[in-house]
Amino acid sequence: MLECGMLERDRRALRRRSAVLCKQLVVDELLIQSLQAEDILTESMAESIMAEQTSHKRSWRLLLLLPKRGPRAFSSFCSALRETEQQHLCDLLTQSPEKDGRATHEESIQPEEEPEGEAGRLVMHTTEKKRERFVDSFLPHPTQEGIAPKRARTHESMEFSLDADSPINTPVLPCTSDFYLSHCQQSYRMNSSPRGFALVISNVTFDPCAAPDLDPRKGGEVDDEVLRKVFTELDYLVTVHRDLTAQGMRTCITNFCRRPDHRTVDSCVVCLLSHGVEGAIYGTDGQLLQLDWVFESFDNAHCPLLQNKPKMFFIQACRGEEMDCGVEQIDGPVRTCSPSCEQRDAGREGQGDADSRQRGDMGRPRIKLPQRSDMICGFASLKGQRICTAAMRNTKRGSWFIQELNTALRLHARETHLADILVQVNGRIKEREGYAPGTAHHRCKEMSEFTSSLCKDLYFFPKYQPQY
Repeated sequence: MLECGMLERDRRALRRRSAVLCKQLVVDELLIQSLQAEDILTESMAESIMAEQTSHKRSWRLLLLLPKRGPRAFSSFCSALRETEQQHLCDLLTQSPEKDGRATHEESIQPEEEPEGEAGRLVMHTTEKKRERFVDSFLPHPTQEGIAPKRARTHESMEFSLDADSPINTPVLPCTSDFYLSHCQQSYRMNSSPRGFALVISNVTFDPCAAPDLDPRKGGEVDDEVLRKVFTELDYLVTVHRDLTAQGMRTCITNFCRRPDHRTVDSCVVCLLSHGVEGAIYGTDGQLLQLDWVFESFDNAHCPLLQNKPKMFFIQACRGEEMDCGVEQIDGPVRTCSPSCEQRDAGREGQGDADSRQRGDMGRPRIKLPQRSDMICGFASLKGQRICTAAMRNTKRGSWFIQELNTALRLHARETHLADILVQVNGRIKEREGYAPGTAHHRCKEMSEFTSSLCKDLYFFPKYQPQY
């Protein structure tokens, strides 16, 4: 082994976990900056990684470079994972093979393809020694589609895969100084930099043993990348977690709620993307995470650092198993019969405890807040008294709801408050129809909705920073 190379035990750890890393690793600006600060990556290397168009390709390029960046590269990479809240991947890398009963089996069956411009051949490594002959080609070839499902479909997925327009990448339009000055007084404060922290949890691949009825959400990886990009442009520090169990989601959300730096920012964003039922979403282990617990975690009692600050939630999941086939519009002037059902999860009041927190230093009572306020939640599908509907997703372009949310934010966030943006999203979703001739999904419909306990207008004021 060359002195300038990575230690062989560390190289083997990366090789052993390459497939998982390529699927789950989030390569964002914070992780790259951490590696640059440790002199693991040069500026040109960082630029080449971030220039890749998909998260999968960025991960692949980074993992291809690391073994060549010296003996400190592995420990610096693990430190960067911890700093970017990817501790689970750090733990996976540092776990000894003896403690993982599946390691040998995974190494024996994982197909691997060398990158273009090298040997260009597909190899199947059956032993560790055979792997060592290809030390620079241990990474899966990057693809848009990700990892194919390893099992047959057991039932018809209720998050249907349908043709739709591709997400737009128009830069978020900036807010003008005049608009900010004329609207900032009657709206939530939104001028911290960053505006806040954003958490995206995206479950794409489900455990075939623990959750055999939950099919892979092909196209789900497109959604979390779209959300990462748009909220980064809106000046949020975005963290993406993929493929978490229900308990993993609880831990992730709890840690996010407890971040002390919520004190210094003006808002927060939480996006949850998975299979779901009314009132809950699935972890990769087939267990449910109750949405009411999520909202409770951010209420005025449990997350005091975000009191009086807007908390935004976006839920891309089904809320039932019934497909909306739509109804024919009657003749005459344009009119519709869209249901107007109310989901109270994000605005429901709870009962607070009457302890000493309610009193001031001199015994004077403090101003009270409702248990839950200043929240807004957009749902991809409709909930009503008699119908809970499925959400629509395209396998290559992502879900209808996230596509339309992305478009509306990019085009209108500079001059439209969030409640009106979600009204626009509803209008666009209402117009869409599935295109799947010869199937029950042809011309199927979807209807999104949102709930709000906001007390002011919520403008992002994108790319505007007041001068004091």
